[in-house]
Amino acid sequence: MKPLPESRGIAALVLAAGRARRFGADKRLVLLENEGQVQPLIVHALRPWFAVFAKVAVVLRPDNDEVRRVLVDAFADRVQCVECLRADEGMGHSLAAGVAATISARGWVVGLADMPWVPRAAISGVRDALMSGAALAAACRTARRGHPVGFSARYRQELMDSTGDVGARLLLRRDAEHVVRVAIDDEGIFADVDTPQDLIFSRST
Repeated sequence: MKPLPESRGIAALVLAAGRARRFGADKRLVLLENEGQVQPLIVHALRPWFAVFAKVAVVLRPDNDEVRRVLVDAFADRVQCVECLRADEGMGHSLAAGVAATISARGWVVGLADMPWVPRAAISGVRDALMSGAALAAACRTARRGHPVGFSARYRQELMDSTGDVGARLLLRRDAEHVVRVAIDDEGIFADVDTPQDLIFSRST
């Protein structure tokens, strides 16, 4: 296996503590075929992250024992499962919990566990932007911002103070002039799974 590049203190953080009410079941565990493999959606979503980072922190609810088991079976000790007791109060709390669990990081690449088609290049591109000194970074296609997004350590306290569902988006809007746009010509940076119909994804470039 090709050695992973050094990430120089940049942490990978994937938020996976939602209730998936619109999907009607635990979408993280639904089987999905992607690139010839049938695996739980969350495993597909995380594979490109583990191609870029030696370790990935995944934020879960305390009652997510089955998801935790699937992650450990797939990625062993490379996955750091972080519990968020206030996950039901909004994604901001999950973000804060993840940052607190990786508090010594020099920056964070943040993604979502319901986006199984994000390409490896988007993750590594945002990480590389942070490593090069960007305060903020985001995968973008033309003028549209997608995922993942990146935050330098200067935002540590604000990320840890995140609540509700607008914390990270607010920072990206407020400091838009500091966002390094990582050009990714792949619709996978926008494609999330909210309903069963979203499991059919046609990539266009």
